[in-house]
Amino acid sequence: MSLDKAALESLRLDHASDPQRYQDSRARRFRWWIFAVVAAAMAAVVAWRILNSAVPVKTAMVETAAGAADGAVLNASGYVVARRLATVSSKVTGRITEVLFEEGARVQQGQVLARLDPSTARAEYNVASQTLEATRRNLREIEVRLADARRTDTRNRSLVERKLVAQSALDTSAAEVAALEARLAAAQAEVGVAQSRVALSAQGLDDLEIRTPFSGVVISKDAQPGETVSPMSAGGGFTRTGIATIVDMDSREIEVDVNEAYINRVHDGQKVAAVLDAYPDWTIPGHVIGIVPTADRQKATVRVRIAFDQLDVRILPDMGIKVRFLEEAGAVAAARPTLPEAAVARDGKATSVWVVRDGKVEKRAVVLGAPKDGNVPVLEGLEGGESVVIDAPRRLRDGAAVELEAS
Repeated sequence: MSLDKAALESLRLDHASDPQRYQDSRARRFRWWIFAVVAAAMAAVVAWRILNSAVPVKTAMVETAAGAADGAVLNASGYVVARRLATVSSKVTGRITEVLFEEGARVQQGQVLARLDPSTARAEYNVASQTLEATRRNLREIEVRLADARRTDTRNRSLVERKLVAQSALDTSAAEVAALEARLAAAQAEVGVAQSRVALSAQGLDDLEIRTPFSGVVISKDAQPGETVSPMSAGGGFTRTGIATIVDMDSREIEVDVNEAYINRVHDGQKVAAVLDAYPDWTIPGHVIGIVPTADRQKATVRVRIAFDQLDVRILPDMGIKVRFLEEAGAVAAARPTLPEAAVARDGKATSVWVVRDGKVEKRAVVLGAPKDGNVPVLEGLEGGESVVIDAPRRLRDGAAVELEAS
């Protein structure tokens, strides 16, 4: 449909007829255009600041447990014990005259630790020795008389055969030989008894010297000269039942109590990594040597014995120790880093972490092991000591600046 030309002319603005109105309209459009440009610029600046401002994050350190091995299946605590420990006492009751050791001294098997008063035992030994000498003299006398009687009997037998003496003479000599033989047997028995008494008296003297049953270290000195020692307690304050406690340092091992619910994770020969409470940065390799086949009903635990792969002078009996039972059969593995599970970002099967370095973050792919107790072992991609973001914000981008939140 065509429009009337006169109508179109009536609608057209006549700038010439109203120049002021035209200028005002242009000014308003220009001001709106300037405002739009300024607003867009401000929005761009705000967006740039938001995108480039430091993102507040929480971080955690990638830790390397000293000497920890991969595949630890169980942790336990216990004590260092000495399997060979003895309280040394005397076989007999007596008064101590000498003490020849001090605490901490190394002693050898059979070494004399103390001596008891020997006066009574030595007198008994002297009496026994004199009795033995007397029985031996009596034995020699009987032997001489028996030899003479046998010669007489032999001569009488020859004379009787030649009918030079009566038969009664032969009977008399034969009876004397028989009597002397009987006395000889009795004298020999007396000598034997006397020898036994001398040996017993000598043993009594030897028992007055208290000796070490095995080589080791004295950890306790329990008696002084002048005190009485006895193999059994006499109930008196001055009677000792032992003079020293000795430990065979080569028999040191670990004893831990494992909850019976987890004892199925422990087996003979299993490798362990042990850390003494006194030396937390020193890891000691060892292995399980035995599981005591009984459970503690009150504590619901089973005792496990662990041997050290190599002993050290710093390992002392009764020290507290923590043990990690290892799943792998190899020796204590090199330490591997671990990080909190909250630091891991997962995208399907891919795993990555945000690593903080010089105030910025870097997204890094990592290979992880099986998580345990909220931590994950790192197989590849990280080293101990690096800092990673935990619970990463959604707007975190590779290369973004970050600031650490106060913990």
